[in-house]
Amino acid sequence: MKRRSFIKGMATVGTVAGAAGLLGSASALFGQDHKKLKKGDAAILSFLAVAEILEADLWEQYWELSSAAGIAHRGDFASAINPNTGKPPVGTGGNGPYTTALQLLDSDMPQYIVDNTDDEFSHVNFLLAYLESKGVNTAELDLLVGPHFRTVPGSVATGSANKGRLTNLTRLTVDTSFWGRYRSDSENPDLGDTTFVQAVPSLNVGQHTAIPRTDADAANPDLIKAIAFTAGFHFAFIEQGGTSLYPALAQRVSDPEVLRVVLSIGPSEALHFQVWHDKAGNANAGNPPLTVVDPINNNSTVTFVDLTVPTGNDVVDELIAANLIMPEPCPFLNRSFPVCSIIRPTETTGAAMGVVKAFTADGLFIGQTSEFSQLLQDLATDADAARRESDDR
Repeated sequence: MKRRSFIKGMATVGTVAGAAGLLGSASALFGQDHKKLKKGDAAILSFLAVAEILEADLWEQYWELSSAAGIAHRGDFASAINPNTGKPPVGTGGNGPYTTALQLLDSDMPQYIVDNTDDEFSHVNFLLAYLESKGVNTAELDLLVGPHFRTVPGSVATGSANKGRLTNLTRLTVDTSFWGRYRSDSENPDLGDTTFVQAVPSLNVGQHTAIPRTDADAANPDLIKAIAFTAGFHFAFIEQGGTSLYPALAQRVSDPEVLRVVLSIGPSEALHFQVWHDKAGNANAGNPPLTVVDPINNNSTVTFVDLTVPTGNDVVDELIAANLIMPEPCPFLNRSFPVCSIIRPTETTGAAMGVVKAFTADGLFIGQTSEFSQLLQDLATDADAARRESDDR
C-alpha cells in the first residue's frame, strides 16, 4: 500500500511534459493498434525506459561539454526531440580544453559522443511513445522525464547548460572490472565468479569527476586529462550495463513485438560499448603514468598507466592490454560446455535491480532524493517480477 504513495498529486498536468506532450499523439505515430501489453511486458519496457532516461541525462551532460565547432548544432541529431527539455537538441559550443583532452582518446570523440547521445534520446522517445500507444500509464516515467527530480547540480564550466540534472557526473566511483571480465577465458559472473581485473583500480576507489566542474578544472592541464580519461572509462561502464540488461530482460518477455523491440534496441548498446571499450584503452597512451590528486573530492587520487604497452607477461597482457576488446570466449551455462564468446552477464534474475545497484555504487545518484531512489527500486522490482506468460489474457 505504501509503494509509490509519494507520487500522488505530483504527476499532474503542468508538472511533467509526458510522452504525448513531447512527441504528439502516440496513436498517430503508431497507428490505431491499442492491443494491451501484458503486465510483465509493460514493467520490462518501463524499466528499460528508466535506464534510457538516465542515460539520456548523463549523455546530454557529456555532449554539451564536448560539442566542438561543427557538430554542436541540431543538424547532427536524428532525434527531433531532446527528452530532457521537450525541445529540439541545441548545442552549447562545448568546452575547448575538455574536448581536446577527450580527443587524446580518439580524434573523433566529439562525433561519437553526439551519436551516442542521439541514440539515447531516440530510445527514450520511442519507448515512451510505444508504451503510451499500448495504453500503459506512464505517469511514473513522466516524473523522471519532467523537472521534478532534475535537482542534482551539474557543471558550471563553459559549455554546460548549467541546469539541474537527474544524474551526478562529478563524484563517481567507476568500476572498471568489465575490462577483465570481458578478457577472461575462464570466468563468467553468471557462473558465480565475482573477482575480475580492474583496468584502472584507482577509479574504483574514492570519487572522481568525469566532467570539468568549473573553468578552473579545464585550465589545469593534468587534471583535465584525468577528467577526460575518467569519462572514457565511464562511457564504457555505462554502456556495458545496457549491453547486459537487454538480453537479460528479453528472457522474460511474452509478446513477440515487445521481444522485437528489446532485441532491436539492445544490440545498439553493445555497439556503444565496443566503441568506448576501444577508446578508453588509449588513455595516457605513449606517456609515463599520470597521477592526479583531486582536492575537491576528498583528495581522491587516480593513476592512469599506458595500457597499450605489453608487460611481457602473457597472463597479465591478456587481462589488461588495450586492444583485446573482442569478448574472449568463456564458460557459458555450464563449465562442462566448450567456452563461447558471449555478452556477460545475461543472468535474468535480479537484472533490473542489479542496474540500480550498479548505478548507485557508481555515484550517479549522489545528490538525489530518497523518493527518486524508491521510485527506481519500485520500477526495477516490477521488471524483475515479470514472468513469461501464456497467450491467454
